Amino acid sequence: MQGKVLIANRGEIAIRIMNACRDLGLDHVVVYTDADRDSEHVRRNVTSGPEQNAWRITSYTEPNDIFAVADHTGCTAIHPGYGFFSEDFRFARRATKRDRPLVFIGPSWEVIRDLGDKINTKRVANQLGIPTIPGTDAPIYNEMEAEEIAAGLLEEQRRNGVDQPSVLVKAAAGGGGMGIEEVTEIERFRRVYRQLQNYAKRQFGDGGVLIEQCLRDYNHLEVQLVCSKYGERVHFSSRNCTIQSTGRQKRVEASPGFDRAAFDYDFDEKKVLEQIVNYSLKLAGHVKYDNVGTWEWIVTRSGQPYLLEVNTRIQVENDISARISYIGGEQPNLIREQIRLGLGERLGYKQSAIKFRGTAIELRIVAEDTRRGFAPWIGTITEFSFPSHPWSAVYTHVPFDRPYPIPSDFDPNLALALVWGESVQDAKDKAVQFLKETTIGGVDSGGSPIVTNLQYLHDNLDRLFAF
Repeated sequence: MQGKVLIANRGEIAIRIMNACRDLGLDHVVVYTDADRDSEHVRRNVTSGPEQNAWRITSYTEPNDIFAVADHTGCTAIHPGYGFFSEDFRFARRATKRDRPLVFIGPSWEVIRDLGDKINTKRVANQLGIPTIPGTDAPIYNEMEAEEIAAGLLEEQRRNGVDQPSVLVKAAAGGGGMGIEEVTEIERFRRVYRQLQNYAKRQFGDGGVLIEQCLRDYNHLEVQLVCSKYGERVHFSSRNCTIQSTGRQKRVEASPGFDRAAFDYDFDEKKVLEQIVNYSLKLAGHVKYDNVGTWEWIVTRSGQPYLLEVNTRIQVENDISARISYIGGEQPNLIREQIRLGLGERLGYKQSAIKFRGTAIELRIVAEDTRRGFAPWIGTITEFSFPSHPWSAVYTHVPFDRPYPIPSDFDPNLALALVWGESVQDAKDKAVQFLKETTIGGVDSGGSPIVTNLQYLHDNLDRLFAF
């Protein structure tokens, strides 16, 4: 393959993209801010001189800086990683339509635009017969209509034996958990609706409101798809991402999505996993999805799946899907697949070539106090070591050989640890062993020792796959 890829991201994902580029024989360029000058994603590259391929920018969210570096260094493609511009269709469109176009390594900007709108995604899914959370698939602006819909949802829950029926009233233009209120009694609905509508007008300039059934007892699942520009589409099984922080940030993830060895389900878990895979492929085919992507689902205790959204990018946890997947006896690298497909190659294999075996677990190691609402810890890492096993992998931007001040500009994510085994119990046992063999030391500005979530990760392993 030929070309030069600008990596418009930071930290461990930048390093994984760097390594994938090298595997494919592609040159790469990285960018960094002053806060990240000590990061391994910078230190592994050249920051000055004729061989320079690491360039300082003011912000990872300043597109003009990023495009200027791409032009100056002769890049032909851009990889957004996750976060930042990865799901910004305007950025992807600009990259591909500018006077000096760049290949955007991800889905087409049209697909990002259409699936990035959760309301549109729900509407299309409903048209295809794909289950979504009961409720509206378009903004409601009329109070009477909204109350009627809410009353219907509450009554439907009562008929279905739900103990505490409730609905969520959401600002249609909101996001990130902003502008959401819960209503359990229809008598309170109008007051909540008016308050939220006024809030939405002030915050987002749009008073549209969505109404959905509130679901409580569920697992959060994902389906990993890999697609090409030639209509080829395969899946790499499912993941369970139910164990999350109070801010809904994932902390322990596992693949596949369910396993009866860990929990006695009230439904046929294999059938449900097959359903959500087939539904995901159906929607991908309808919108002509053309790169990697993740279909996010929730599955209730009764086994009812509902599509939440589509993430049109590579995800942090992509590798746990790869670690239970084998093509020709080898575990694939999904970031490498993403790059070569983004640059126009064909998939080159069919679903029947992918074999699934065992269980993989990802542990997100973070400097945080889980007993204080997952409050971030900021200080300097002084000791940082992980075990090395044939059944584990670590992705990190934190150096092993020198002190590392955690930048306060970003979340204090330290590393991703992956383990895999022949069964759920085997993988859990290996995760416990891995955590015991991990050493992280550090001090904050007051001399107090580092606080991490290592014990939290250990304590939550038994919750995997369970309701």
